[in-house]
Order: sequence, then C-alpha cells, then structure tokens
Amino acid sequence: MENERGSWSSNIGFLLAAIGSAVGLGNIWGFPYKMGANGGFAFLLVYVIMAIMVGFVIMVSEIAIGRKTGKGIIEAYREYSKGSTWIGYLGLIIPVIIMFFYSVLGAYCIEYIAVNLCNLGFNTVSASGADLFTAMLTNPVGSIVYTFIFLAGCYAIVKSGISGGIEKFNKVGMPALFVMLMVVIIRSVTLPGATEGLKFMFVPNFTYLGENFIKVLSVASGQMFFSLSLAMGIMVTFGSYLSKKESIVQNAGIIAFSDTLVAILAGVAVLPAAFALGGEDAAMSGPKLLFITLQDVFGAMGSVVGPLFGVCFYTLVLIAAITSAISLTEVAATAYEDNCNKKGKTPHRTRATFIVCLIIFAGGAIVAADGLGSNGLWVPFQKTFGINGWNDCWLDFFDFISEGVLMPFVALVTSILVGWIKKPSSIFEEVETEGNKFTGYGLFKFCIKFFVPVATIFILIGQIDTFFQLGIF
Repeated sequence: MENERGSWSSNIGFLLAAIGSAVGLGNIWGFPYKMGANGGFAFLLVYVIMAIMVGFVIMVSEIAIGRKTGKGIIEAYREYSKGSTWIGYLGLIIPVIIMFFYSVLGAYCIEYIAVNLCNLGFNTVSASGADLFTAMLTNPVGSIVYTFIFLAGCYAIVKSGISGGIEKFNKVGMPALFVMLMVVIIRSVTLPGATEGLKFMFVPNFTYLGENFIKVLSVASGQMFFSLSLAMGIMVTFGSYLSKKESIVQNAGIIAFSDTLVAILAGVAVLPAAFALGGEDAAMSGPKLLFITLQDVFGAMGSVVGPLFGVCFYTLVLIAAITSAISLTEVAATAYEDNCNKKGKTPHRTRATFIVCLIIFAGGAIVAADGLGSNGLWVPFQKTFGINGWNDCWLDFFDFISEGVLMPFVALVTSILVGWIKKPSSIFEEVETEGNKFTGYGLFKFCIKFFVPVATIFILIGQIDTFFQLGIF
C-alpha cells in the first residue's frame, strides 16, 4: 500500500534526497578536521570498516522499518514493535538537538560567503582567517540574524513537501555540490606542498591507530553515524515515502558509498590545502580548519582568485548544510503529520514546519549567542574538553548529547530490537517485496545481532570517556 502522505516522484529523487541528507557538514566540515586530528589514514580505515559493518546494516534496517510501516519515526517504531515507541521519540529529539548547532554552522557559511563576496577584487576585508572567525563569534547579534536566515531557507523548502520541496531542491543542489567540490579539489591538490596532505590521508600508517584505537574508533564511528544520517529518524522517515518496488539494499548501498566518497573527496579538498598552508599542525587544527585555515588559503590566492574560490567553497558547504538541514527538519514535520492523521485531523505542513523551525531557532540562538564559548555564557558540564580544542561551548554540549550519546544508543537498541526481538527476518521480508533480493543477508544477520551491538557499546563508552576525560581507555 502506497503512503497516502505523498511519495517520491522517482527513485532518483529518493536517492538524491537521501544522499543530500547524508552529504552535509558532517562530510565537508567534520570529516576533514576529525581525520586530521585522528591520524589521517588510521581514521579513514576505521571509518570505512564501520560504514560497511555498522552503517550499511543500520541504514537497511531503518529504511525497511520506515517503508514497512509507512509512518514517520514515532509511529514507525510504535507499529514495528509494541513497546518500542520510546525509541521513536528519541529519534525525534535527536534531529532537533542537532539542528540547534547545525543551523548556526550553516549561518557561519552564509557569513563567510558575504565576506568573500565583499572582498572580491576590492580587498575590502584584509583580516586573517583567525581575526575574521573571532569577529564573527564575538558578534552574537549578527550570528543570530544569519541563523534566522538559514532557517528561513529551510522552512521555505520543507513546507513545500517531499516531492515539491526536498526532492526538487536536491535535484539541483546535489549536482551543484559535486561540481563545486571538484573545482575546489583541483585547486587544493595543485597547491605547493599539497602532496604531503594526500600522503597523510592515503599512505598506511598504523602506529597512531595502535596507540589510540578506542579514541579513533569512537570518533570515526560517531562521525559515521552523523555523516550517514543514521539513528536520527531521517532514513526511517524517507523510507516511509519509498515505493515497494524499489530495492532497499541497492539504495542503501548507493547512499553509503556516495556519502563515503564525498567525505573522502572533502578530505582531499581540505587537508592538502591545510598542509600546503601550514603543514601537519594546520591539518590537525580541529574545527577551525574550515573557517580559519582555509580562509587563509583563499586569502593567499590573490584579490580576485582567492575570494572567488572562497565564495565557491563556502557556497558548497552551505548547500551541503541545507540538504542535511531540510532532512533533519522533515523528521519532525512528518511526525506531526502522522499525529494529525492518527487523530483524524487534516495536517497543516506549513504550520508544522513553522513550529519546528521556531523551536530550532530558540536552541540555535543560544548556540549563536555563545559563539563557541567566546561570549561567557554558562554551559552544562563546563570544562575544557580537549579533543577538538573548542572549550566551554553549547555546540560541544549539544553535539555530545546527540552524536556522542543518543545516536549510538538508538543504533544499539535498534540492533537489539531487529536482531533479537523482532528477528532479522522481519527486515528480510520487507526488503524482498516485489521480487527484490536481499544479497548478503547472512552478513546482515551476523552484524545486526552481534557486531553492531558490541561496536556501539564501545562507541558509547569511548564518547563518554572522551567528553568527561575519565581516562577509561
């Protein structure tokens, strides 16, 4: 039975939207700096293994649960297994928390586009990347305004629905993202000294991995969950709109492969440029890599070429941010529609989207006003976190709650639900509808029952250990 709430106009529309959801700031911003701070190749190796053994398995499960029930995150878990509705509520909370800081990072991209546009050919902004970043962080009003602008764009897209808004935007946004990414890569790898960055990424070096295995495992796996849009309701929601004729396994494979490819390409776009500018120290500079190091790279290219590449790059990052942000927002909008349908009421998507964006803006305003800890706001568990170099900020707190704890926890309980309570056969039946085949079902069964639970437990412990500096590992 096709979903009455609407559907994708084509499978390519679903794929572009799902890939767009996965390809976001997690790829363009998070992957390069976390790879730089965690051993380069060591991080990449663990990331790829976890994407195959955990990410793909969870993605197949979530898409299948969504399509099997034809419902959004809350009603999907309610219908899939009695007593599991609470997992759906967690899946609803996660994307909202993520959007608290995601919307601010998107706002920073808009600000950097504006700066580079102003500087194009006129040298009107001659400050260093560090000075620009500091000025932006210590201007909370400006950051809040740009956060509002970013969310206004998300609202305009999501209120138009699945096919009329999200699918339509991604059909334009995703090809544009790939084109701009390739332009930036060409410039990055041709900079003097960029070869060292490529070696850092791709030449095997297991020394760092041996000394920091649990740290690399927790960071790479947390990044994998965030990057692939897992355990945050998106794949369940998108799956609920997917036709029974389409292959879940094939689609999940394409999404996981495309996302991982873009993450690696983002690393190629960023890390060689960082090495070319400041060597390994610049590459390992943490979150500021995107907004300080690369801005200095663009500043060193000249008064025309530099700002032009700056506009191109930060537009690329902005598109990536929007494609994921609209997916995160859609989770809550669909949940609202399901609740209205359940009560026999007519759902008003415009109103639902407005309320969701208003809630997100309230949380985002706190993160924007905090300025990554620059403006003295009180923060829960206020301390020096150490691993990423950002101290005492709301972004770290929200990131820890969502990516660090709730996402691996939801993946853990989902794997137990599918693997041991409902049994993998429940996913097998949905995947093999309309004559589709579940290639690799044996591996899926082993991973969902054994590998995923064990891996996510280690990930959870590692994330908590890192955040609170407990010294467990």
